Amino acid sequence: MGPCNGSADARRRRPYIGLNHNGQRTAVQTIEIVIFAVLAAVVLYQLYAVLGRRVGRQPGETPAVAAPTPAAPGELAALEGPDVELQGLAAVKGRDPEFDPDKFLAGARTAYETIVRAFAAGDRQALSGLVSAHVMTGFEAAMAAREAEGRTESAEFTQPPRADVEAAEVEGDTARIRVRFLAEFRSRAKGPEGESVDDRRTAEVWTFERDLNSRDPNWTLVRVDAAEA
Repeated sequence: MGPCNGSADARRRRPYIGLNHNGQRTAVQTIEIVIFAVLAAVVLYQLYAVLGRRVGRQPGETPAVAAPTPAAPGELAALEGPDVELQGLAAVKGRDPEFDPDKFLAGARTAYETIVRAFAAGDRQALSGLVSAHVMTGFEAAMAAREAEGRTESAEFTQPPRADVEAAEVEGDTARIRVRFLAEFRSRAKGPEGESVDDRRTAEVWTFERDLNSRDPNWTLVRVDAAEA
């Protein structure tokens, strides 16, 4: 009966969950895994806090446009004041508020055609009101030489000439604008040897001037230069 009682006492002393050495190791490993998991969660959170922030504009985002800063009244007054030096066509416009670049080019193109035709025909009266005395002197020499040889000439444009402003300036009370002309015309000449027809393509830069104090709105041709076509 003694052994039987001993067995019964042993069973009563045995814990509900039996932990042998293997069971103890398993429990320790489980605790270690939990600790490592907590540490990993902390590290990942810190990494996200640092690396997870967006820097700069991300793909697909529309960049923000900064609102323009309005100019102070003093700045506008400085830009519009009399001390501001204007250049080019703006300088001409600044001295002559009625100046219109488009109308000027249209007038320059008409003057170009009129002067070319008048020079070819030797029409001094038509030229006198359009060109300066210096230019007229050169034209007169060429026309006189042609007439001395017994030659006559006429010019007709095959298409409207092209006119572009190359430069503009105001010097004192004089406005000066350089216009580049590209033209094609047919020249008919008659001389002692007979008649000839010549189709020409020419490129020239004409300089026009105008006295800004004058009430006359017309511009005068003061210089003719050859240009590349």
